[in-house]
Amino acid sequence: MAFTTLNVFYGTIVHSISIDQLEIASNSLLVVDNDKGVIVSFEREVNDVEKFLEKLDRSYKLFRLTPEQFLFPGLVDTHAHAPQYLFAGSGMDLQLLDWLNTYVFRAESSFKSSQVAKDAYTKVVSRFLRNGTTTCSWFATIHLEACKILVDTIQQLGQRAYVGKVNMDQNSPDFYIEASAQASLDDTRAFIEYTLEKQDQQKLITPVVTPRFAITCSSELMQGLGKLAQEYKLPIQTHLCENQNEIEFTCSLFPKSKNYTSIYADHGLLGDKSYMAHCVYMTDEEIDMLAEYNTGISHCANSNFSLHSGVCDVRRFLNKGVKVGLGTDVAGGFAPSMLDAIRSSFFASKCTLMAHRDRKEKYEHLGTSELVYLATLGGARVLGLQETIGNFAVGKAFDALVVDLNSENGSSVDLMGHETPLQKVEKFLFNGNDQSLAHVFVQGRRVAGSASSLE
Repeated sequence: MAFTTLNVFYGTIVHSISIDQLEIASNSLLVVDNDKGVIVSFEREVNDVEKFLEKLDRSYKLFRLTPEQFLFPGLVDTHAHAPQYLFAGSGMDLQLLDWLNTYVFRAESSFKSSQVAKDAYTKVVSRFLRNGTTTCSWFATIHLEACKILVDTIQQLGQRAYVGKVNMDQNSPDFYIEASAQASLDDTRAFIEYTLEKQDQQKLITPVVTPRFAITCSSELMQGLGKLAQEYKLPIQTHLCENQNEIEFTCSLFPKSKNYTSIYADHGLLGDKSYMAHCVYMTDEEIDMLAEYNTGISHCANSNFSLHSGVCDVRRFLNKGVKVGLGTDVAGGFAPSMLDAIRSSFFASKCTLMAHRDRKEKYEHLGTSELVYLATLGGARVLGLQETIGNFAVGKAFDALVVDLNSENGSSVDLMGHETPLQKVEKFLFNGNDQSLAHVFVQGRRVAGSASSLE
């Protein structure tokens, strides 16, 4: 038997079994193979820890979680713009298209400088990791070298990520546009090849085909991107039905397509590896299309509120079997935190509930189990990673958070001593912050955390 060190965690373990089943397992053991970074055993309700440990045929280190601590899956952000962290929190008085022209395009154009890219990307990836985002789907910029820097930075810091070189060949400012559809496709192919070459056995970083949105992409470019995604068997990410003005302008550019969603379908960009951000103003027909193509959505509630876009009724998608995850959408969303994404999604569902009060049909807002699912296993499904991450099933990667609600250790949560395990989880979701995360793991490797070390 090969000699392999194991990390053994004993205490309360919290994760989603399904969207309506949140498991809180007390007095349980989770065993992680350090060499592979994967979960090899999950034993529930273990009363005799020493007896269990005696059965292990490998060296191990035991970590006993305190009553204020629990294991929680790493958070999955299905939509964020890495370069926009430069101005996160700015321009929240504008709507989408004005905000893009006032802030976004000019800021993103500065990433033609490699130094700007190095500085910004180190800060944003580090911040996301400290906030417990172990997996993120990133939009970069149109600049090939800066996109490579983002990949290098993510690899160095240890996050699991999808990374996309943004494509824009029309309806963009002169200072931030690609020379042609072919030039955009050539750079995208080069980026894909670079990223695939950087992959190791664990494949933490994956290139994702990233047309910004239909407004900024010609038919030639979108068709070419669809072919690239098919050739390399890659995921596709973009924006869809975020803002009413955006929808009207988009449909005017592609009059042969039946609706906004059809534009992507007509260009080979809709499929089971595709996921669309926002989806605020979707007709029933368009939601049916997403279900038919098995395309997921990224619910970006903070951004939808902040840019006055609207409120996405997530329940419409869930009821039709559409895959749903959560996104921060930095910097349309001002907070680089998936805990904020959870809270914003909760508020969005409450707004939808209040809007239904005068209707006959019953409406239920998102509950705790659903919110946890959407931020973890649901996001993993959207990215096609449900067999790899999202919960603590044996065989999956150990992407995890050690949540510590002890305020003496810096947590923003005060426990009063009467809380049930579920109430502790709820306090974390609604009152926790980065200081509540003692340790952050990706593929078994500690990559961040408020505690000084893993002891």
